[in-house]
Parts: sequence; structure tokens; C-alpha cells
Amino acid sequence: MPKPNATLVLVAGMLVSGVANTILNKLQDMQCVENCSDPDPSKRQYFEQPVWQTLNMFIGEAAVWSVYLFQMWQTKRIALQDHVEEVVPSAVNQLDAGVVVDDADRLLKNSEHDEQLTGWKNFLFWIPTICDLTATTLMNVGLIYTAASVYQMLRGAVVIFTGVFSYFFLKRRMTRWEWISLFLVVAGVTVVGLSSVLYPQEKPSTFTSDDGEIPFDWESFLGVVFVLGAQILTATQFVVEEKIMSRYQVKPLRAVGLEGTFGLVSVLTGMPILYAIFGNSRPYFDLPRGWEQVSTHPTVWGTGIAIATSIAFFNFFGLSITTTVSATARSTIDTCRTLFIWMVSLYLGWERFSWIQVLGFTVMVLGTFIFNGVIKPPFLQPRESAESAPLLRDEQED
Repeated sequence: MPKPNATLVLVAGMLVSGVANTILNKLQDMQCVENCSDPDPSKRQYFEQPVWQTLNMFIGEAAVWSVYLFQMWQTKRIALQDHVEEVVPSAVNQLDAGVVVDDADRLLKNSEHDEQLTGWKNFLFWIPTICDLTATTLMNVGLIYTAASVYQMLRGAVVIFTGVFSYFFLKRRMTRWEWISLFLVVAGVTVVGLSSVLYPQEKPSTFTSDDGEIPFDWESFLGVVFVLGAQILTATQFVVEEKIMSRYQVKPLRAVGLEGTFGLVSVLTGMPILYAIFGNSRPYFDLPRGWEQVSTHPTVWGTGIAIATSIAFFNFFGLSITTTVSATARSTIDTCRTLFIWMVSLYLGWERFSWIQVLGFTVMVLGTFIFNGVIKPPFLQPRESAESAPLLRDEQED
């Protein structure tokens, strides 16, 4: 288990970078790129390039190679100075038997259960990369049609799929109260999704519309479908990453770099193909148009740089948490940052306060916390302590 202070830094880093990433993506979507001076808002064209945003994300992930290579160089330099030694507890901790046991246990785990990720095994990270690529593109489309807070709340559904996939593929036991908590998450996500469709937030193109209330917003419904569908792929990504990183020795920063590189290759290969097939009929895949919008609007490429930076940090912190705690803990923290995104969106005037969203979000967070053992209602306590261990902690068994 990591030290509490180190875990706190990882959690705080994931929250800050995650909030910044979502807010910046929504800000980029709100930038007018064509017909901006037209008095009719419905004729203005806003930045809607989810594929370019996905490419931007992988650029940020691939950029961490520079940091990783610097760390490797520094580690080798220190090793040459100090010579290669056996791992021995520090002088300060030699009197602490617990530290000695922890160090010995760590050596045993590394020697018996972990293999180096080398050669063709590096390509195992292409599997979560494809999941990440597809999920991110779907979510970028969904963010165009939904408010930032609703988008983030719907992403909380990832804990449902992560929990279920962990049960089937990571062989984790789930008690009855954990299944009940997942149903609470489903209920909360349903309420949030319905509030987005039945009581939609204003979009940039309809700020001055006088059409009155819209009983059912099909665009918001489409956004909800895209975001929820993406969570299946995101949960798959989390579980596959945990499976790989629990079997092989791989630094989180290197894992981010591998996914970034594989993602760049995949997106750059797929963009011309998508443009050839859908470019003329689907603006999302119009490669030249997207490049023109990015290159000629400083706000668009400026936010793009900030997004790439934030996603690099977010994925590093996320994978570090996956390694030191668990995939479910990562999805839980990812859900909790919703509150901060909502607060920022309300402060910026992007959204209106909605008690229905408060209700849905509260139920969703309650279910998530119960699922991970953060909250333990007495009436849901299992009798045997062995079954009460939350999925927040990693199981070290093969």
C-alpha cells in the first residue's frame, strides 16, 4: 500500500487535472469558428471536431515520453554513482520491523509475480488504447450536445461497468450490498440523464432563442447515449490496464507514453480513412476543415495545448492510482470530480442550477461510495468480515 501522503497527492492531482480537462474541452466546443458575426445565432458554426480533440489527447499522452526518458536517465546516473546494491531498509527504518517485512514482501512480489514489459508485450497496451480512443471520441461528441456537468455526471456510470467487469474478469467477489449500490448508481445516472433531456441547458446557438421551452431535446438525448455508451469502453480500458499492470512491471508514466504513441498512430491512420468515407457528409470527419479551424483560431489551438497538458497529467495520476490502489478507486475519484466541474460551470454561467441533477448526482455518489466501502450503512453490513473488504483495495492474489 502507498503512503497516505503519496496517495493524497495522486488523488489531488487527478482531480485538478481532470476538472481542467473537461472544462477546457467544453470551452473549446463553445468557440465560434464560422459566421461568427451573423446576428442569427443559429447560423453560427461552433467548433465540433471530436476526432481532432481525440488526436490532441493522445499528443498530450505521448508527450510524457520526454519526462519518462529523463527519469530513466536520472535513475541510471544515480545507480552508476552509488553502484548496484541489494535492497536494504534505510538506516532510519532499520529498527522498524514492519518496514523490514514490507521491504522483504515487496522483493518477493517483484521476483515471483512480476515480469518486465518488453518486446511484443508492449503492444498489449494497444488494447486499452483502442478502447480509450473510441470512448474519448464518443464522449467528445456527447460533450457537444450536453452540459459539462451532465457529461461528467453521466461518466459516473463507469463504476457500474468497472464493477461488473472486475467481477467477471478480475475474479473479484461482490457482496449483495455492492450489487445494491450499483443499482443506486444506475438510478442516479438515469435521473441525471432524464434531467438533461427533459430540462436541457441552453446551447451556444440558442442563447437568444424565443421558441419557448422544448419538451424533449433530441440533441441532449443523443449526447446522453454517446456518453453512456462510451463508459462501457472506458471500464474495459480500466480493467485491462489493471490486468496488465498487475502482471508486468511497468511504470505509470511509461504506460501513458505507450498509450499515447499507439493512440497517435491509430488516429493518424484512421483520420484519412474516415475523411475518405464520411468527410463530405459528416463535419466531424472533415479533416481539412478541422485543421483550418484549429490553425486559424488562437483560442482553439490555445485551449488545445492546455487540454493536451492536462490530459497528460490526468492519465499519469490515473494510472498511478490504478497501480497503487485499484481500477475501481480510479473510477470513483473520476466520479467525484464532477462536483468541482459543476461548481465551475455554474460560476461561469454555462449552466442553470437544477435540483433534479442534485438528486441524481447525490444518489449516484451514494451508490458509488457504498460500492467502494467509503460509506458502510449498518443495515448493509455483511456478517463475515471477509466479504466486507471493499473493492477499493487491490487484491494481490493471482
